[in-house]
Amino acid sequence: MAEIDERTFQDVLKRHARSVEGLLARLLTDRPESGEIARPAHLMAAIRHGVLNGGKRLRPALVMESTALFDGDAEAALRVAAALECVHCYSLIHDDLPAMDDDDLRRGQPTVHKAFDEATAILAGDSLLTLAFDIVAAPATPLADRARAELVLALARASGPGGMAGGQALDLAAERETPDEAGIIRLQAMKTGALIRFACEAGAIVAGAPAADRERLAEYGSAIGLAFQLADDLLDLTSDAATLGKATRKDEGAGKATLASLHGEAWTRGQLAGLVAQACDLLEPFGPRSGVLKAAARFIADRRS
Repeated sequence: MAEIDERTFQDVLKRHARSVEGLLARLLTDRPESGEIARPAHLMAAIRHGVLNGGKRLRPALVMESTALFDGDAEAALRVAAALECVHCYSLIHDDLPAMDDDDLRRGQPTVHKAFDEATAILAGDSLLTLAFDIVAAPATPLADRARAELVLALARASGPGGMAGGQALDLAAERETPDEAGIIRLQAMKTGALIRFACEAGAIVAGAPAADRERLAEYGSAIGLAFQLADDLLDLTSDAATLGKATRKDEGAGKATLASLHGEAWTRGQLAGLVAQACDLLEPFGPRSGVLKAAARFIADRRS
């Protein structure tokens, strides 16, 4: 199989985005089909504003492509992908709050606390985090019991104090005391990398892949997770708000150091190239079937928004 180019990968990404957005639109209704009591309309409107507002849906695509690598169940993968996107969107809603990053724009639109209010934004994030585990645990998600339990555990750890939430705590602390380079790497691996690592490992769990393959996909996820953050930091330094759909140079304004700001653009691009090579090497045992995941690594490193 020839190397997948960026345009082809973008088409794959858009296809997965349409699938996960269609499922999320059905899940985020005022009156769920599960027999659950009707949900507050105002809260659900805020949730939909924070979720159904565009975005590349990269993390869900990684879940679905890593599952496809092992011929796993596509419907299970889609539902796990939607659960992960709920966690990701909850984190964005809370990150944007005045007590956190204090942002007014997300994906070119008013953030949830601006479009609604701060209390509603907090409840929207809380609801999305809880709903994520509802989706994984629900009978409609066709998983073996062991895989379901492993996914709940892995997602909880990726989201919690040893993962994304802990990384956000370290990020806030970095405004008061600048961490050293090892501290920055730890912060980024937790805040950004943990969910991306989970996205890649989740496919192996859904498909019941051997432990060695699960670990290989997790390591691939760690490599592209660091690449994602490096690319994000580089964009923050070199792009503008109109292109990114959010404010730029926020870290610089808060006095936070990033690897890109410490070492400069040339060093950062060199690191990105090395991480892409590392990610692709990890996928070599899977042969041509890993073409989309290799393209994902290149896309993450080269992205412009």
